[in-house]
Amino acid sequence: MEKYVPEIMGNLRKNIITVPEIISKVSGIKIFGKRIKSILFTTDVAIIKNCNANAIIAVYPFTPQPIISHSIILASDVPVFCGVGGGTTIGKRVVNLAMDAEFQGAMGVVLNAPTPNRVVRMVKDRIDIPIILTVVSINTDFKERIEAGATIFNVSAGSHTPDVVKRIREEFPFFPIIATGGPNDESILKTIEAGANAITYTPPSTSSIFKKMMNDYRQE
Repeated sequence: MEKYVPEIMGNLRKNIITVPEIISKVSGIKIFGKRIKSILFTTDVAIIKNCNANAIIAVYPFTPQPIISHSIILASDVPVFCGVGGGTTIGKRVVNLAMDAEFQGAMGVVLNAPTPNRVVRMVKDRIDIPIILTVVSINTDFKERIEAGATIFNVSAGSHTPDVVKRIREEFPFFPIIATGGPNDESILKTIEAGANAITYTPPSTSSIFKKMMNDYRQE
């Protein structure tokens, strides 16, 4: 029999972003005693303050800046995984950003797929929080990446994500895997069945939520 879970909401905070319930089927990843199943992919602090995800993955298509990471960590009620570069931003700057993220309270740092193994090793030597290495191709040398210091793989390979997850799981049955779930329950379940331990979910934008709200206001 399924356990009854009491739920408490307030009138002012009931309109939150909820991750798909199917994500609860994953095993989760325990990091510093906290079990992480759902991870919201956003840097929008308004969304971060109004969601039910277990964690936040804060990566963005610009050079990482400490003030952005600090703001997100400060605003978040849940653990944050901070992007620290590895593509355009490389070398000692990545190490410094990773150290800063750890000092500010990040639960882990996220390195981009192009990050050279030497940089992964440099980061590994300087921080004590997990290194989440992004994977975008099935042709990645997973063993080499693990040996360089990757703690968790973050698979983001579009429609090929389940295939990449399955390949990793075949080679490394117990290695932690975060993966993008896709647009619907069916795609999320496919990724879970391939072997993902946690799922990242992209929420609707603030503007799209606001648009619906304004339409409702106009009808009233």
